Amino acid sequence: MDLSTDYLGMKLKNPLVPSASPLAKDLSTARRLEDAGASAIVMYSLFEEDVRYEDEVLDAFFHMQDIGHAEADSYRPMVNAPGNGVDDYLAQIDALKNALDIPVIASLNGITPEGWHEHALEIEQAGADALELNVYYVPANLDETGEQVEQRHVDILTTIRSQVSIPITMKLSPQFSAIGNMVKRLEAAGANGVSLFNRFYQPGIDLETLKVTPELHLSTPAESLLRMRWIAILHGRVGLSLAATGGIHGPEDALRLLLAGADVTHLCATLLKNGPEHLRVILAEMAAWLEAHEYESVEQMKGSVSQRHAANPTAYERANYLEVLRSYDARG
Repeated sequence: MDLSTDYLGMKLKNPLVPSASPLAKDLSTARRLEDAGASAIVMYSLFEEDVRYEDEVLDAFFHMQDIGHAEADSYRPMVNAPGNGVDDYLAQIDALKNALDIPVIASLNGITPEGWHEHALEIEQAGADALELNVYYVPANLDETGEQVEQRHVDILTTIRSQVSIPITMKLSPQFSAIGNMVKRLEAAGANGVSLFNRFYQPGIDLETLKVTPELHLSTPAESLLRMRWIAILHGRVGLSLAATGGIHGPEDALRLLLAGADVTHLCATLLKNGPEHLRVILAEMAAWLEAHEYESVEQMKGSVSQRHAANPTAYERANYLEVLRSYDARG
């Protein structure tokens, strides 16, 4: 059974790629993922806020040394001193590249174009095979238009694309008013792929302290349905790679997304819950399903139930909404 797939111009041995998570922080865990069948790995994100904070602290330290102490110039700390987040991230890329045979995809997470291009170039030079841009942006400014939000994404991509030659994939939110058009704009701006969809973690409120609190809830398989719909709509209508992320927990989720047209499926929650070796179980069950349904390869089945090839293409649009409502039995 040929499980290989093309993604971001790379030939991967199968479509299962662990997504950005703490799993990539530990080399032994990364090796376990590779041994279990991971075809590539997405690193945890380098956050814009962390980089900015470190830069501000360093600038303040330089400034305080200069006030009234001209001789302090010779005692300035080395920029590459241990503990620098960017340097630690670059070192981890190098360590993963030396420890693994599979591609390593770095991840930048932020909301502005400024300062990213330098770090993107450093990431490329450190050996990353590709770069995921995660524009985790909540448009809380009520005067900001949807067009401005979209342009922010395009500007960030354009800035990074002008600096690096490695493939770039954009991790998108499902909250754009016209997702298909947004993907086409990103493709025109130089994106090699899109990852659908980012999960916005929502804050909670502590009823005793009345403080806003962070709340983390892992994905559920039901979330994969939104990904499946949009990948099915996009397959064959855009030229970039399509990755499904969010809600892929088992072989059934991955197979349905591949049938819809995904090139790869990203996994996170199921690996955090069940361990890296769970990848081996998912792969084996996927191969068994393909054989039972007389497929010879992943490429053969990929996109065979996309909107362009589905027996009922309108099922991916409003017709599905009507069918779901009519099929519900309140007595059950």
